[in-house]
Amino acid sequence: MPLRQRQEIQEVSRSELSPESYAALALEVATAAAEVAMRGYRQRPAPTEKAQHDLVTEHDLASEALIRARLSAATPDVGLIAEEGGGQAKRLSWYCDPLDGTTNFVHGHPFWCVSIGLLEEGRPIAGAVVAPALGLTWTAHEGGPALRSGAPCRVRENDRLEHALCATGFPPDRRTAPDNNLDTFVRVQKVVRGVRRCGSAAIDMCMVADGTYDAYWERRLHAWDLAAGAAVVLSAGGTITALDGGPVDLSVGQIIASNGGVHAALQRVIGGET
Repeated sequence: MPLRQRQEIQEVSRSELSPESYAALALEVATAAAEVAMRGYRQRPAPTEKAQHDLVTEHDLASEALIRARLSAATPDVGLIAEEGGGQAKRLSWYCDPLDGTTNFVHGHPFWCVSIGLLEEGRPIAGAVVAPALGLTWTAHEGGPALRSGAPCRVRENDRLEHALCATGFPPDRRTAPDNNLDTFVRVQKVVRGVRRCGSAAIDMCMVADGTYDAYWERRLHAWDLAAGAAVVLSAGGTITALDGGPVDLSVGQIIASNGGVHAALQRVIGGET
């Protein structure tokens, strides 16, 4: 980041920051947090189970500590909610996942990232997703372009569900949860070209934005999983709704993100229509 822009972030009142400046700050902090997390990548980190299949490591915690320190110092009047430590939401709030894809991280799989998004009364304003093991970043802000590693990206132009490559995921308690997404996965898999399950909601959202996937859906997420990716999808020309097609509430975590062209057809399949 240019020195002048960094000085603006430090000196300008938070209420005067533009969405572009918030996105630049999110990228700066997410990049620094990703560097911290990378120190444990492929080092066989010892995880702790928060719940069955839901892991946390010392590297998640170190990443979150850096994020909290940097964002609190730079934007003291903005709320800050992160996965491990929670937080209190305000009208304008950061939602941060310090290491999205911890199971992948623990096993040495490269699909994990740091995700920092800004919501204003639930609306995505800015976000950055940094996936250091993949060498990729995605950033966006309201009114600006979506960027994949600095280059503009757009959703894929495709309106045929049978030609679509989609992504999804499953909740940690999928053995007992009635809404475990398994039946929906089978229905969609029978219709589309393919369904991928890579284990990071933030990366999945961004890969809709850059045209890798035509759509992504999932049933049980949190705002810190989705805030940054939602900003990127919308800036890339994509569509985001709840599973029933209504307005999305990122705090509820039931979402369809798509290129727009396959959205209605996918929604019908997810809803059980043939």
